[in-house]
Amino acid sequence: MRRRQFLIGLTTVWLAAGRMSHATPTSGQRLADAARAQLGVTTGYDPNWTKLSYPGGDVPRSTGVCADVVIRAARDGLGLDLQKLVHEDMVKNFDAYPARKAWGSRAPDTNIDHRRVLNLEAYWTRAGARLWVAETQTPGDGFPRPIEAGDILTWLLDARLPHIGVAVSAGQNAQIVHNIGRGVEQSPLQAFSLHRAVGHYRWPKTS
Repeated sequence: MRRRQFLIGLTTVWLAAGRMSHATPTSGQRLADAARAQLGVTTGYDPNWTKLSYPGGDVPRSTGVCADVVIRAARDGLGLDLQKLVHEDMVKNFDAYPARKAWGSRAPDTNIDHRRVLNLEAYWTRAGARLWVAETQTPGDGFPRPIEAGDILTWLLDARLPHIGVAVSAGQNAQIVHNIGRGVEQSPLQAFSLHRAVGHYRWPKTS
């Protein structure tokens, strides 16, 4: 009788643990869900420099650039502020970022630094979140697998314009949420095949 009660109790614990692990989304899934929630909300695109509050600064949610998709997803889904994280690292390690060479910046700028793809790539690389970087010209859908929900991918559009998006589904048919100029939209990874893959990041690193 006691053995039967023990086994029933053990089975109950296993089932409860299974339900908890299934019910608790990973940080990657939270990032993906927060990115997808921007569909239909951000309907425009505006790359202009804008004075922002700090920390937690943002342009109106109806507009933004490709990097804003990730910035907002991180704030909404993970409670992490890339504006603050990037700025604090740039203050200490300014020359580790491309700001001076790419834009002629002489000092960190909390209004724009985190909204630039090249700076985000530098930050995630320094944070140990980079999984892969292209060593040669790679088609824009040629990222090594596996791709997981919440992974962050970067490209050069037409081999020259930095772009970024969040994978919101995994596998061979991964879907990407991004803003390429028409507001936030969801596209299959294959839609980037004519562009150039650059980097694959999984952040936070503990995801």
